[in-house]
Formats: sequence, structure tokens, C-alpha cells
Amino acid sequence: MGEEVKPRDLVRKLYDCPNVEHLSDEEAKSRSSVFGQRTEFGSLNFVSSVRNRSAGVTVYLGGKEVRQASVSPRQRQIIEKAPETIAKVARYLDRVPIVSIRRTMGNNPDFNPHCTLFISRYAGYPVQIAYMWGETLMAYRPKAPGPELSLIYVPEWPEHERQILVFPEENVTFALGSDYMGESKKGFLRMAMWHAKLEGMLGVHAGSKVVVARDPEGKPRRYAKLLFGLSATGKTTHSCHDHGLDQPGERVEIVQDDVCFLRSDGSALGTERGFYLKTEGLHPVTQPLLYRAATQPRTVFENVMVDYQGHIDFDDETLTSNGRGVVQMSDLAPRASSSINLPPVSELDGLILIFITRRNTILPICSKLNPEQAALAFMLGESVESSAGDPTKAGESVRVVGTNPFIVGDEAKEGVWFYDFIKRHEQKVQAYLINTGGVGEVRERLPSGSWRTTRPVARVQILETASVFRSILRNTIKWRDCRYFGVQVPAQLDGFDISKYDPEKYYSHTELQRLSQELKRERHEYIEQFGSLDRAIVAATGI
Repeated sequence: MGEEVKPRDLVRKLYDCPNVEHLSDEEAKSRSSVFGQRTEFGSLNFVSSVRNRSAGVTVYLGGKEVRQASVSPRQRQIIEKAPETIAKVARYLDRVPIVSIRRTMGNNPDFNPHCTLFISRYAGYPVQIAYMWGETLMAYRPKAPGPELSLIYVPEWPEHERQILVFPEENVTFALGSDYMGESKKGFLRMAMWHAKLEGMLGVHAGSKVVVARDPEGKPRRYAKLLFGLSATGKTTHSCHDHGLDQPGERVEIVQDDVCFLRSDGSALGTERGFYLKTEGLHPVTQPLLYRAATQPRTVFENVMVDYQGHIDFDDETLTSNGRGVVQMSDLAPRASSSINLPPVSELDGLILIFITRRNTILPICSKLNPEQAALAFMLGESVESSAGDPTKAGESVRVVGTNPFIVGDEAKEGVWFYDFIKRHEQKVQAYLINTGGVGEVRERLPSGSWRTTRPVARVQILETASVFRSILRNTIKWRDCRYFGVQVPAQLDGFDISKYDPEKYYSHTELQRLSQELKRERHEYIEQFGSLDRAIVAATGI
């Protein structure tokens, strides 16, 4: 290959190269098994060298429509050297053994991206990535309509040159120097969301479910739910929870836990059959559905602590706090939906939008939002950083539009689409901001720039958050105005004394005024960078 190599041309060559071996599902599993440890449940656990996404060295390349708004000096260096790097990769892939596996994303009549994963197996073991990733998507269906997407792993690439090169317009991503399976999962979803946007849809980083709950008059109401959230905020936990809905006729149908494509009629196309859950603290009492699914033989673990006898310890973070597992949607039965897609709003009693954040100071644990506040919550995407994204910044405040770190292109356009969608369906859409962190924390900035906690947080428990969801769905919450944020908050809800998380119990009125004003100013400064947003969304900051 010459020095000028187009990523798409490189992929075309790989399909027919003699050094590429196209694996069947059984071959991928059997070859991977020798590199994994068998657990007490009959499942496999693999350990990777890289244990989180390499967000700081991920770059988008192509026309101005796909470029990142801002890049670090390291990312700039990667971009400048990209042509040289791709040529170097092409020469390398000419010489080493490669395996590939194919999958189709989604199961619908209209939009099903076809995904091909190529992995250099020069180092031997990385075939496990193919097996794990293959467990997340559907069998390859070549006649289903959708774009062709490819991702190329070279795990043995030099550590100091680790980089993730994304070419959205060419349908190709390169993962160099990483053997973390999350790069393939998110790499394909990122490219698919870009193409969904070209088709007039909005790719959302959100779990989805269909719920039937009885209202105060005992009438069953059928809702769809979209749960937005960054990694480690509880998106998968609550997407795969029954919320304690136990009255006759009530039910929960788990649809998706990560990414779907929202259409203008309120329907949403699902993407996966395997859920990539964070295993930290997984417990049979607080997360019964997920725990039962995770302890089935078909589950595949990554970087979870398993002892020499096969016993799993979900609380042991010796390897990482970002332990993962791929559980099959079918193992969430009887709560698993028969479809991975959501129906349109016209077929439901309503669509409930949940923005999950994890804050620890003054934010109420439940806030009811009007359309402008909902659009603001979407654009703010507030939470704290987790070990899944950047472990060096875990615990720090972070804002990510749509709680979606995988947006390609103008983020403001996503907010415009979302606000128009809410206004179009205003009579049937409800929106809430749910804080799965807690309240009461007091932090002090040290001269070094780091933070010290001088008073710990009163942490919200999973079953308490489930009580909030249950009360929303049953429409039994009594609301009151929050004088600090201009939203409505619960004055009372069934089965849970929410008053113990009232910020006024932990801070003086003066402190609450100061801290809330600081937060609102931060939000206003952040949202002002998106000039194409409706000014009503900016005004929703309260400044």
C-alpha cells in the first residue's frame, strides 16, 4: 500500500485479504475460552490491559460537519499525524494475522447498521474482543437496510501511540493500542448515531422500557420511558429495574439499556440484544433482575474480580472500578420485552423522559421539568465523571450534551431537534431530573486544585430511587415549588420519606442561595456557547 491510504479503501481490501480469517460465532467463542477464567456460574471472565475508554485520545476526522469543537494538544497532534498513522496501520495489517466477525445492529424494517469488526491477533488473545462484542448485537442480516460500518482494532499498537481515530463519513473507526471491549461497542454506536442523524433521527444515549402502572383511580396507564444518563449514574440499573410495581395488571418491559434512535413520532429503534452493565456493587436485593441475569452462564465478564475457585466479587475493585459484564436481554425474562423498539407516542398514554444525574450537594433528588427545563437538562447533561470515561477525573463535575459523549457534529443541532420534539408532543411528554447521588456534601478546594470533602453526602439508595420512579408512574406525587431552581419537587410520595433528602436540612438558607446561584451561573455560562438554541432554553437556567 502507498502512503496515501483512504480508510474506506483499507477496509475494502481487508474483506478479501488472505491474512483475514472471518470467524463464525462458535469459532469466536471457542478460541476466546482459553483466555478466560470460568466463573462459578459457568460464564467467562476476561481481563484486558486497558480498562476504560480512551476518551482523551479519541479524535473525529473528516469534513467540518464532523470535527470536534475543541481538542487538546495531544488530540491535535493525533489529528495532524493521522494520514501518516493510517498508512502505517495499512502496512502493518498487510503482514499480520487478522480475524473478523460481522453483526447487524437493530431489528426493524428501516435502519439496521451492518457492523464488521477486524482485530489483529498478532498478540494472540484479542479474539476475546470479537466474542464479547458479538454478544451485544444481532446476527448478521445482509438484506436489512442500513449503512456498512467497520472498526479495526490493533491492540498491540505501541502504548505511547494509543489513539482512537473516528472517520464518520467513511464509516470506519480505528482503535490502536487498546484491548478494551467498550471501544468497539461505543465505536459502532457512535458511527450509527451519526448515520441516524442523517436519516432525520436523534441517536440518544438512553435506556428504554415500556411500563404499565395504575393511576390513583386504579386505571392502567401504558407509558414508554427513556432514561438518559452517563456511565455510572444508574442508567442501566434503573432501565433494568421493576420499580416495585406490584399491583395487579402492572408490568415492566425492559427494551434497551444504552443507545436507541428516536424518531419524530416518538418511536425509538433499539440497537442491541446484550446489555453492557457496570458490575460495581451489583447486588441481588437492590438489583434483582440484573443480578439474576448476570449470574447466568451466557454472561461474559470483563475485568471483574474472580478468585481461583471461580467465585465472583462484584465489590472488589483491585483490577478496576469499571468492571463490566455483557448480559443477554433474554435473561431478564420475564421482564424483557419481545421487541427492542419503542412504539410511537400515539399508541401510548405518554412518554416519560428521565434525565439521571449524580450530584452530591444541593440538587433535589427529583425535579419535575417543563419543556424548556427539559431541553436545558438535555443540553447540560450534568453528572460527575466516572472511571468508565476518564478515571483520572472520577468524581469531578462534568457536563455532556444529551449525556452522550459520542455525538458527532454540532451538539446544538441535537438540542434544537430535541426541543422541537418535546414541543410537538407536549401534551403527552413528561420530563424529570433524577439525582441518584445525594445531598449534603460540603467540599473545599485545596491549594493544589484538588477537592477535599469536609462533610459527606447523604446518599440516595437504589430502592429509594425506585420508589420515586414508582410514584411518578402511578401519578401519586404531591408537588411543591422549589424556590432555588424554579422547578417542582415532591412534597410527599408513597412509601418513602423524601424529606430526609431535603437540601434545607443540610444547608442554611444563605448557603443554599449562594450555592444555587453559583450552579445557575455555571449552567448559564455553559449553555450560552450554543448560539442556535431557542432563548427560552437559555432563560430556563434562571439567570
